[in-house]
Amino acid sequence: MPHVVKCLIVDDLEENLVALAALLRQDDVEILMARSGGEALDLLLQHDVALALLDVHMPEMDGFQLAELMRGSERTRNVPLIFVTAGARDHRHHFKGYEAGAVDFLYKPIEPHILRSKAGTFFQLNRHRQQLAQELRERTETLRLNEMFVAVLGHDLRNPLNAMVMSAHLLQRTPTEDVVREAAARILSSGARMTRMIEDLLDLARARLAGGIPLARERVDLAMLVPRVVREHRVAHPERQIEVIQNGDLVGDWDADRLAQVASNLIGNALQYGTSGRILISLEGTESKLVRLCVSNSGRIPEDMLPFLFDPFRRHSDGPTRNNGLGLGLFIVRQIVEAHHGRVEVRCTEADQTEFRVSIPRRAEQI
Repeated sequence: MPHVVKCLIVDDLEENLVALAALLRQDDVEILMARSGGEALDLLLQHDVALALLDVHMPEMDGFQLAELMRGSERTRNVPLIFVTAGARDHRHHFKGYEAGAVDFLYKPIEPHILRSKAGTFFQLNRHRQQLAQELRERTETLRLNEMFVAVLGHDLRNPLNAMVMSAHLLQRTPTEDVVREAAARILSSGARMTRMIEDLLDLARARLAGGIPLARERVDLAMLVPRVVREHRVAHPERQIEVIQNGDLVGDWDADRLAQVASNLIGNALQYGTSGRILISLEGTESKLVRLCVSNSGRIPEDMLPFLFDPFRRHSDGPTRNNGLGLGLFIVRQIVEAHHGRVEVRCTEADQTEFRVSIPRRAEQI
C-alpha cells in the first residue's frame, strides 16, 4: 500500500484553491487548503506535508512572509515550496522567492501537466523518505530486541544450566539412590525450563520474521482443553486455588495447541505475579460468533507497565519468581490471539484484581 502524502495549498481565493486541488488530487495524496498564512501555519502544526504551494499575493501575510516563517521553524524548515502568482513576470519576485527558500515559481494560468509533474516529483521523494524512516524504525527496533535477547537469554539460561552442572557433580561424588533421584528431578526440571525458553524464542522468530505464528485449525472444545491446562498448573502449584467457570457453547475452529499455550501462559502469569488469592478462569460461549476467555487474579499491574505489557522481553521486576522466563509469555499470547483474528486486553479493577480478556471468532470465515 503506497504511503499517503499531504500537499498544502495556500490561496486567499476559494476558486483558486478548488482548481489547484482538482489538478493535484490522487488516491494517495491528501490535499490541505488554507485561505491565509495564519490558517496555513495552523495546518502545518498538525500535519507533515510533502509540498506547499503558496500564493504570492495575499492580504495580511503574503506568500514570502509565510515562507520566511516556515523556514524559521524546525518542523517546516525542509518543506519544499512552490510560489504561485498571477502577476507579471518579475525577476525581483524570483530572487525574493528563492531567498525565502522556494524550489520553483509558477505563473497563472498554470499548465496542468507541468504542475502535476513538478508536484509528483516531490510526492515521490516524500514517499521514499517515509519508507526509509519506517525501515530505520524497524531496524532500530530489531537491534534493540537483539540486544535484549542476548542479555536476557544469557542471564536466564544460567540458572537452569548451573542446576544441571551442580546435579552432575553430585552424581559424580555421591551416587546414592536418593542423590540420583534428586539430581535427576533437578536435571529434568531445568531441562524443561530451557526447552520452554527455546520454544518461546522460536515463536518470537516466527512472529517477527515469518509473517506470524502458523495455525493448524481443527474443531476444538475449550470446555475440555482449558480444564486440562488448569490440572497441569494445579499439580505444579497445589497451594494455589484455581477455579474454572464455563458458560455456553465453547466449540470453535482453532489451533488446539496454540490456545492451550494461551491459557497456560495467562494462568502461569497469574500464578507468578498475582498475590496468593484465588485465580478465576471464566469461559463464555453465549455469543454466536465469539468465545471469550478471562483469567483474573488478585493484585494490580503498575500503571506505567500497562502500555508495554505485551512487548517482548518485558517482565515485572518485583515478581516472586522473576527469573523463571524470558518475558515472552504475554507477547506470544497476543501473537497467537491475533493469528486467530481475536483480541486480548488487560485491565485492573477497583477491587485490586487484574483481568486478561481474550476474544476469538469461532471460525475464520466469521472475521
